[in-house]
Amino acid sequence: MTTVVGVTRAALRARRAQLWRLAGWSAAEVLPAALSGLFTARAVDSGFLAGRPGVGLAWLALLGLAVLVGAAGTNRSYALLGAVVEPFRDDLLRRVVRGAVAGAAGGRADDAAVARLTHQVELVRDTYAGLLMVVRGFLFALGAAVLGLFSLAAPVALLVAVPVLAGLGLFAVALPVMVARQREYVLADEQLGRAVVTAVSGHRDVTASGARDQVTGWVGGSVDAQARVERRLATMAATRSLSLALGGWLPVPALLLAAPWLVRQGLGPGALLGALVYVTRGVQPALHSLVQGVAAGGLRFAVTLDRLLRTAAAADGDPAGSRPRTAPQRTGAALSLRGVTFRYGPHADPVLDGLDLEVPVGDHLVIVGASGIGKSTLAGLIAGVLHPQSGTVHVGGSPVGGATPGELAERRVLIPQEAYVFTGTLRDNLGYLAPGVPDDVVDRAAARLGLTGLLTRLGGYDATLRPADLSAGERQQVALLRAWLSPAPLTILDEATCHLDPATEARLETAFAARPGTLVVIAHRVSSALRARRVLLLDGRTALLDTHQGLLDRSPAYRALVGYGETEPSDTATFWTASDGTSAAART
Repeated sequence: MTTVVGVTRAALRARRAQLWRLAGWSAAEVLPAALSGLFTARAVDSGFLAGRPGVGLAWLALLGLAVLVGAAGTNRSYALLGAVVEPFRDDLLRRVVRGAVAGAAGGRADDAAVARLTHQVELVRDTYAGLLMVVRGFLFALGAAVLGLFSLAAPVALLVAVPVLAGLGLFAVALPVMVARQREYVLADEQLGRAVVTAVSGHRDVTASGARDQVTGWVGGSVDAQARVERRLATMAATRSLSLALGGWLPVPALLLAAPWLVRQGLGPGALLGALVYVTRGVQPALHSLVQGVAAGGLRFAVTLDRLLRTAAAADGDPAGSRPRTAPQRTGAALSLRGVTFRYGPHADPVLDGLDLEVPVGDHLVIVGASGIGKSTLAGLIAGVLHPQSGTVHVGGSPVGGATPGELAERRVLIPQEAYVFTGTLRDNLGYLAPGVPDDVVDRAAARLGLTGLLTRLGGYDATLRPADLSAGERQQVALLRAWLSPAPLTILDEATCHLDPATEARLETAFAARPGTLVVIAHRVSSALRARRVLLLDGRTALLDTHQGLLDRSPAYRALVGYGETEPSDTATFWTASDGTSAAART
């Protein structure tokens, strides 16, 4: 739990000012608890038993004023709670999303991420808020009660302290078992979520294959496992009840049994009544809140947060040096694929089969082909978003497989058809692939791409962008400027200009072709091929690499694609044309 403790401490330190204000109002909140026993004792001994009811009523009136102060403290305490809790929740959401996205980028799809992002994050937020209030309430309420008991008589305070400490000790001894039970519950919850998502997403295949009973039994097994864990967790309630009985209720008979002795020592009936008030209205509720809060919310908080942090770190590759780096294999090429085969599912036909491709540094390659032929699949393999069943992909001379998201981001930048823009400032949207990039550098890049007018229209770098307020074309242009600012030497544009007019598309592609580095374009318009140095044609059975004119001369399929000559692809052998002009047989 070291990580949980560290993250929680960091969150509390970050909200130190709010916590001090919360402590101040908490002191005001427990003022009635601190004064209730003392004022009750004075009202009884100096007022009603002394035959002066006015004095007794005056003491009770003062207690009423203290209650009003306590109500104001309670109101302000809950108002300040959100200022402490919500930033912690936002930080946790960012961790989980980064981990889930990084895991997906690394080919590690995790259906349990849905449970973490929804149920578990909200569970941590709620339990974190509850723990803050429970611990705060326990410390201030118990402190107020102890001070009040000592103000009456030291022997009374000692009589109460011994069973209270015994109850707390028993609870502390049982905590490790409670933590283990709670961890089992969280893991069972994730397993159930994973099973349900898998079953629902594959329901058509389940129905078609007649495997309904098997899948029902499999999901039912996960439900039963979670139920068993919950029953074991419920058995810990007996330990909590014993702790409460020992620390919260035992002081009451102890005081009553010691009452004759206390009276002989000079303690008045009012003081004894005040001591019972402190126990029943201060110590008991504080201990009850602590035991129940820690046993329920506290354990869920610690175990669930620990699970979230571990999974986010594992997916995001946070632990530095936790995975050995693969030694770079320098090939002198910006991009190299060797024998790459990829299929969606073990029994599906391959989308790419034994593909070899080498793209030299500084090349401008356009990939064309019919819709659904595998162009975006190839872009995903190059970017490391997808992983081949066989073969290797190298970017910048290093293998894509096994690289962390951070390492991939240093080598390539991918802009898909549906450009990603998040709610935040324009500066944040443009610079998150190049943190700290100066505004003047962004200005020059925007001018080079012809996007200065767009930035002005969006309100400048400090304007807040909301994806729903932008057109698809505007989102694409923001993403393209972000890609330009990226330090990655390989740019992959996967139909990244499909929502732009042809003139704007031509301007942006021409600018990216002049950018230092290598450009790979998945084209949705054949006009992109006219601007490329080389063109890769995918037609489902073959792949051909050449210049635009070379493909027109050699490929009926390419001529059909651009509107020339034959409309059926050729069955003849195809060839790769290497960068030095030689040819080598290849297939897909």
